[in-house]
Amino acid sequence: MSEFFLKTIWWIPLYPLMGAILSIPWSPGIIRKTGPRPAGYLNILMTFIAFLHGLFALNAIWGQPAQKLIIPYLQVVDLDFSIPLEISTVTLGATLVITGLNLLAQIYAIGYMEMDWGWARFYCLLGLFEGGLSALVLCDSLFYSYIVLEILTLGTYLLVGFWFNQSLVVTGARDAFLTKRVGDLFLLMGVVALYPLAGTWNFSELAEWAQTANIDPKIATLLGLTLLAGPMGKCAQFPLHLWLDEAMEGPVPSTILRNAVVVASGAWVLVKLEPVLALSPTVMSTAVFVGLATALGASLIAMAQIDIKRAISYSVSSYMGIAFVAVGTGHADITLLLLLTYSFAMALLVMSTGGIILNNITQDLTQYGGLWSRRPISGLCFIVGIFALIAMPPFGGFWTLQALIENLWTTEPAIVVVLLMINSLTAFSLTREFGLIFAGKPKQMTVRSPEGLWALVLPMTFLAGFCLHIPLLLANWNLLPEFASLDQTVAGVLLLSSLAGCGLGCLIYVNDNWQKPVQLGSKAVQDFFAYDFYTAKLYRLTIIAVVASVSQVMSWVDRYLVDGVVNLVGFATLFSGQSLRYNVTGQTQFYALTIVLGIAAILAILAYGLF
Repeated sequence: MSEFFLKTIWWIPLYPLMGAILSIPWSPGIIRKTGPRPAGYLNILMTFIAFLHGLFALNAIWGQPAQKLIIPYLQVVDLDFSIPLEISTVTLGATLVITGLNLLAQIYAIGYMEMDWGWARFYCLLGLFEGGLSALVLCDSLFYSYIVLEILTLGTYLLVGFWFNQSLVVTGARDAFLTKRVGDLFLLMGVVALYPLAGTWNFSELAEWAQTANIDPKIATLLGLTLLAGPMGKCAQFPLHLWLDEAMEGPVPSTILRNAVVVASGAWVLVKLEPVLALSPTVMSTAVFVGLATALGASLIAMAQIDIKRAISYSVSSYMGIAFVAVGTGHADITLLLLLTYSFAMALLVMSTGGIILNNITQDLTQYGGLWSRRPISGLCFIVGIFALIAMPPFGGFWTLQALIENLWTTEPAIVVVLLMINSLTAFSLTREFGLIFAGKPKQMTVRSPEGLWALVLPMTFLAGFCLHIPLLLANWNLLPEFASLDQTVAGVLLLSSLAGCGLGCLIYVNDNWQKPVQLGSKAVQDFFAYDFYTAKLYRLTIIAVVASVSQVMSWVDRYLVDGVVNLVGFATLFSGQSLRYNVTGQTQFYALTIVLGIAAILAILAYGLF
């Protein structure tokens, strides 16, 4: 029986896709008598089956070496388009994270999307996301991973633009799609250029090739930079980070999946490509620089946001930046551990705020306050989410950052200092959000704000309990260090950075005596952080302005030169045709006259050329 679950592991992506297909009859309203709810229940059932399949398969492969499964497909000359799958504890564990979080998000959507007219379409798109992510983590091919990433980009566009009757939603979906397409285009260049050099797209074979590869350093650098650009777009790294902010226009249940695992898909591909990227020290340094700049910058920006979803989205970019740092410093295994602990913590933060947004009909943090007495479950879950994300022992995030910093403590002290600053800033930012939402006195928007329906509270509390048990799981998997071997200096400094951020946040935003909103000494500095370092304006003045100018020039060339030449030829043809029709009279002498005139004209031209 165990062998059956392993051999049919490729069914896991098909379960949610089947649920998405079965939802189609309810989406345009072909089936009306039952309403759209059966579409959601079908998707939940298929996701649950996918989760069980992955659970049984993980139990079968536990403690065994990784296996390969080849699905035969197209073979053309030297190109083999068969689909390779990797069956291991890591890949199957990743499918459990994806299907488990999507199952909780779908249950959450029962309460959040209760009265929405696009219920069936929403669940269909969630199934598309889940199927694509499951296929991505199981696939052992860069070529097919790129195809899946393109599908996920399309899914992002459709889910962000779910409420397409709103102008801001349409603009956000378009901007998110186009921004991610920039990284996808460079990634495609790298995928195409890599095959002639390595002769394969399989990740496992690429790792073996990279160990003995001897290519020109310039080629290795250019190749690595193109491959790095794709994950930069997926993980919302500077300067391709604005799409995640725009994606906040989508429904909260889709934000759970996007902030927790969709952005992590880029980091997953980055981990798989780490042996190839390591061929160029310049590329690895670039990954570290991009990660540090994004993590530090996004942490600073998050502190100045008054939109609750925007503040959380910048924390997403910040932690994906830490993942880039881990890969760039050669710690791919720690990156996987970071993605595991991060995904559950971030999903919990989104869940605990989603019900508040739904009930209070606002995302403005300045309109919140005093919700601790009215929403204690949401408040406790938000605290658990904060502690699980930052370096607060004994939660999972602490052990991840502790392992990374301990490995860099002596070799890269500058990176360690920046990572400690990022952890402290993130702790302050999240504590600030907690204080603005739950502390203080109730305001006009929060006077009546009870806990939500069971569909909102149940998955949130279940996920909070799982976050509390992650350290126990890590200890059971022998992923935690022994207390005797633990570097207490690193652990102490890391804990102090978390306490400093949380303490300062509590001092300012949980303290009723501190005047709010907090004003910095310089409004220019405050606006600089609040408006995302003016990145959007910089885009308009540079890239967008250049593209607009080139488009205007091309439009003028097309209109007046290309179309002008075509119109001139057409007019000349029409004029000559209209003129010649008068010579078509059916009389021989007119035809003879035309021939004589033509010959005379040709002779005149030849004579002019000779004399």
